[in-house]
Amino acid sequence: MSRLFLAVVAACALTPRLRAEPDVVVYGATAGGVAAAVQAARMGKTVVLIEPSKHVGGLTSGGLGYTDSGNKAVIGGIAREFYQRVKKHYDDPAAWPFGKREGFPGYRPNEDAMWVFEPHVAEKILRDMLAEHKIEVAFGERLDRKRGAKLDGKRLRSFWTESGKVVEGKVFIDATYEGDLMAAAGVSYAVGREPNSRYNETLNGVARRWQTHTHRFLNRVDPFVRPGDRTSGYVFGIDPGPYPADGEGDARIQAYCFRMCMSNVAENRVPFPRPDGYVEAWYELLFRNFEAGDLRLPLKIDMMPNGTTDTNNNYAVSTDFIGQNYRYPEGDYAERERIVKQHEVYQKGLMWTLANHQRVPESIRDKMKAWGLAKREFTDNGNWPHQIYVREARRLVSDHVMTEADCRRLRDTPQSVGMGSYNMDSHNCMRWVTADGVVQNEGDVQESPGGPYRISYKSIVPKAGECPNLLVPVCVASSHIAYGSIRMEPVFMVLGQSSATAAVLAIEAGDDVQGVDYSRLRTRLLADKQVLEHTAPPHRGGIDPKKLPGVVVDDEQAERVGFETTSSSVGPFVGSGYRHDGAKDRGKQTARFTPDLPAAGKYQVRVAYTANMNRATNVPVTVVHADGKAEVRINQRRQPPVSELFVTVGTYRFEAGRRGSVTIGNTDADGYVIADAVVFLPVKD
Repeated sequence: MSRLFLAVVAACALTPRLRAEPDVVVYGATAGGVAAAVQAARMGKTVVLIEPSKHVGGLTSGGLGYTDSGNKAVIGGIAREFYQRVKKHYDDPAAWPFGKREGFPGYRPNEDAMWVFEPHVAEKILRDMLAEHKIEVAFGERLDRKRGAKLDGKRLRSFWTESGKVVEGKVFIDATYEGDLMAAAGVSYAVGREPNSRYNETLNGVARRWQTHTHRFLNRVDPFVRPGDRTSGYVFGIDPGPYPADGEGDARIQAYCFRMCMSNVAENRVPFPRPDGYVEAWYELLFRNFEAGDLRLPLKIDMMPNGTTDTNNNYAVSTDFIGQNYRYPEGDYAERERIVKQHEVYQKGLMWTLANHQRVPESIRDKMKAWGLAKREFTDNGNWPHQIYVREARRLVSDHVMTEADCRRLRDTPQSVGMGSYNMDSHNCMRWVTADGVVQNEGDVQESPGGPYRISYKSIVPKAGECPNLLVPVCVASSHIAYGSIRMEPVFMVLGQSSATAAVLAIEAGDDVQGVDYSRLRTRLLADKQVLEHTAPPHRGGIDPKKLPGVVVDDEQAERVGFETTSSSVGPFVGSGYRHDGAKDRGKQTARFTPDLPAAGKYQVRVAYTANMNRATNVPVTVVHADGKAEVRINQRRQPPVSELFVTVGTYRFEAGRRGSVTIGNTDADGYVIADAVVFLPVKD
């Protein structure tokens, strides 16, 4: 236990005030909160960081080690510094007791940063950053929501913690996932999904029409307690309705889960426990989905160093506890704790069920035998994450609400304080029964914004006339679907730093946060290596096919059977994104790329894909050329050597015109198959 922590605890025991009024108070030691505190200290201001739990980092140290980053080029400042420190940690061979850095796809020796990491490494780095700046961290201090905050007019003067302490400050930053301090300050906020009509969007609101995503029931699964009997009621987990029309708003929010860490290394593995309170009925839809023929392992397993995973939701019934979190955003602490515990029991029970239950296919149970919880993670919590994934809760409503139009760059976004780029990504919000009497998931939307976009300063401060000394870098003013893109941990760090910079400038100028001189703010942010604009060509986020040498055939031009799902979550890629097979329908999906070659001759054939640990290692590629046909297998987990985008599959002779082709299939593939682009590069004899 650090001397700094003991000193803070001792000080709190002696006085009802946490400390003499600091310049900046940051409530919530999420990764965004840590970045805010560090920035305030670097700018010479006194700062105190209040954290209700005993950990720092939120999801960054709570299991989300496989960073959802989008375009990494727009992650700057303290956020990039964090990922650079991750890289420095794993540069040391001693950091790999259960693996080797050589050949690990997430470790690239020539890059400045690393984007996958073990949670305990992330928390140590964040604690080191705080200690280097001698930042006070008050652990175990939670806002007293019954007493709330003390306001002077609209200005936030102080708030009480449940231990009876008073927290005073000049400017406050709410960096929590829930936005409790924001709510206590009396500012405008929203919960749930807006209708499309509110902000002139196309992706918001109820989304039953979006039934091409991966996370749905592929087969007919009966929803009734007694199959076929509508009078028997629904099995657990199905929303009884009423169901709003597509595009309408509701109070439902996207599902939560824990980003659980597993391991397949015997020395770093503990068995999945059967939790106290296990309820077999919670898994009836899981059993029925297996029995209907869906034999996919319902987990997204992404590898981090040392045989540790970041395990996320996948497919129809998985780690997301759909529909069980609606009361969380506005619930009191007891209600939230009940919901979190219920999620824990469900997810632990899911893992035990997949590994042991007789109604789970033997093939699934056999796959689960290799896995257990990671022994080196969350050692003070039974190897279970200390942070649930609050994908959305409250969202500020300000003078500029970020919407789909901002994400797609269809309107001007004023006063950039950072950039987002990840998919507009909503997990499922409910399970419902279709008109023909089968269960289906609703709410999953995954749509590329087409590249990086600006995030407005006006979206992290309250409306003019509301609280003049509060900034909100996590519960950002945004619609439900725009928040689905913004809500990434690197973006929260970026916005945390920008919030603290604005807080300091407001203090120095004697301004309200709404009145901060943006030109001064921009100058300082750029000096601190924040990225506020993206200079790449506006061709929807990828590499412009027209600027590549040779004849390029993008996935949009390919003749496809299957390969319906589009994505841009891993880059770089050609054009607006890439397609994948959803790791399903083996042998039934193909993408044929047919070039229109200007002349006969030899061409080097290059295939583009985005490497990732969930990709297939044995993707079948068929090249039809002038002399016959060639069959090649490529490993899409391995980073392509040519410009980090293309892998060469051979040089072949082709006739002029459209007589040759390259077909990417998924027969016997052992992971996701990516279809992005194929380049035909002329070669001189």
